[in-house]
Amino acid sequence: MKNTIAIIGGTGRAGRFLVKTAKEEGYCVRMLVRTPKKSLLDDPNITLIEGDARDPDVILSLLSGCHAVINTFGQPNKAVPLYSEITALVIQTMKELEIKRYVGVTGGSLDIEGDKKSIVNKVGASVFRILYSEMMEDKRKELQLLRKSKLDWTLIRLPFVKENKKSQAIKEDEFDMPGFKISSRDIARFMIEQIHNPSYIGKTPFIAN
Repeated sequence: MKNTIAIIGGTGRAGRFLVKTAKEEGYCVRMLVRTPKKSLLDDPNITLIEGDARDPDVILSLLSGCHAVINTFGQPNKAVPLYSEITALVIQTMKELEIKRYVGVTGGSLDIEGDKKSIVNKVGASVFRILYSEMMEDKRKELQLLRKSKLDWTLIRLPFVKENKKSQAIKEDEFDMPGFKISSRDIARFMIEQIHNPSYIGKTPFIAN
């Protein structure tokens, strides 16, 4: 029997590649969508769950029968931050269903004790905290929820997302951002690799191209 992954944010920039990469690696996918796309409806390896990520019944339906959860939830600019609210609901539902593995993404500007950021990255993080204070506070709350969850979680910190036509080498670092950009296809590849890779469980690695 194939392992099944729940994907939140599967129609976003990284999400498209997440679904494709998951299928290539032999996984079945349950994907949360607001409006089902005809192109996905006929794929036997994809189950579309229509609804809102804030609805407990929708999240329960999405996660049922899954072995792992990948969260790339994105929201419109200037909207009230929902990252911690969605993550709290996902954590609660994962516990009910006894799912352990969670892989999510956050911004590289999220500062964590133990970081050894370069001057440039420290300045960038400071600017983000000033310009997007509400969002950054919500992302800190999201991290705290994961730390208290007792799940096998990994929260990946990302630089600017910029598309490349081909996959490139992925640089990884636990303490500082190793580059200024990464492509959606490489984010997807790294996230899928983490499902059965214990190296970053309970950690917040940076990745870049």
